[in-house]
Amino acid sequence: MNPLSSSSFLSLKPFAAIMLLALVLSGCGRNTAPPVVERPPAPVSVVAAISRNVPDYLDEIGKCVARESVSILPQVSGRITKIHFTDGADLKTSDLLFTIDPRPYEAQLNIAEAAVKQKKATLELARIEYNRISNLVDTNAAARQDFDIRKNAVQIAEAQVESSEADVQTAKLNLEYCSIRSPINGRAGQRLVDVGNVVSPTNATPLLLIQNLDPIYVDFTVTENDLTDVQHHMADKTLKVEVRLPDEPNSPRVGELTFLDNAVQAGTGTVKVRATIANADRRFWPGRFVRVRLILSTRENAVLVPADAPQMSAKGAFVYVVKPDTTADLRLVKLGQRQDDLVVVTDGLKAGEQIVTAGQLTLAPGAKTRIVDTSSTGTATTTGTSTVAAAPYDAATSDPGTVKTK
Repeated sequence: MNPLSSSSFLSLKPFAAIMLLALVLSGCGRNTAPPVVERPPAPVSVVAAISRNVPDYLDEIGKCVARESVSILPQVSGRITKIHFTDGADLKTSDLLFTIDPRPYEAQLNIAEAAVKQKKATLELARIEYNRISNLVDTNAAARQDFDIRKNAVQIAEAQVESSEADVQTAKLNLEYCSIRSPINGRAGQRLVDVGNVVSPTNATPLLLIQNLDPIYVDFTVTENDLTDVQHHMADKTLKVEVRLPDEPNSPRVGELTFLDNAVQAGTGTVKVRATIANADRRFWPGRFVRVRLILSTRENAVLVPADAPQMSAKGAFVYVVKPDTTADLRLVKLGQRQDDLVVVTDGLKAGEQIVTAGQLTLAPGAKTRIVDTSSTGTATTTGTSTVAAAPYDAATSDPGTVKTK
């Protein structure tokens, strides 16, 4: 038989219920906080913002144009008997290019010279007769009318001599035109006639095109919105121009702005501009498109950071700055013009500050960092540990200074 009677068992139930309720109440009275999760320092790459003088510029597309371009046309008719150059040759002024058959013009010169001799003989006779009658007129032995006739004959003979001498000069000039020479220093193109072709001044097709390539012009345009700025800086100094070939972007050649058109082109709203650059090595070729950078002024002590360091958000561009205590500080910045692989920061940043260039997606304002790579222009910072849990910052969906929590 059970030592506890049923009545004793029933008397224990209220006691058990009271103990159970006491245990529950004592458990609810305790403050049990979840464990703090410590985020490890975010690995980042940094570089120090630098300060240097940089240009303010306009980037345009231009086209190379020969400084001088001459189409060689014949000035007399005849058959080409000889060609004295090769296609693509470098020519000097007065170099012989073509020879036109000179024999017809030599004959014309001989005829003109013979006519001069004839006219001079006629003039000599007229002068003799004039002198003879002049003596008779003084003694009234000859009529005044005969004197006037002889005097007029001398004047006519003199005019005929001058006309014949002019014919000689024309014949000599035509004979000289049989030897076609280069009028400029330049490079010959492809000849368009061969030996044996008959040419004439009335032909529309030139015999050859010669272009002077050193120096060379670069023509481009600026918008009318930029015209005032260009004119303002042109008034102070001669503007510099950097010209780059598309396949050699890192090797600019510096020239000068030498021409600004006097009107804005209708329909395009642009103004034609011309730069002149040295081209002794024939690096630039007429007709080739190039990249043109017109330097307007120089910005002194500008702050620059790598172009891939700034990020974009709804409030604008920002960068992460690693402070001396290794925490990340989000800075809103204003960006200027790009300078090759760098970009100018006009506001929000100072030279020497450590800028995060990689690992931004794992950062949030105030988060601890661990530097894993530092540029040669930067200074490594001691890494630290974090006691504050911070969620990653999403630049695409959050505003700067707002931390997303999950």
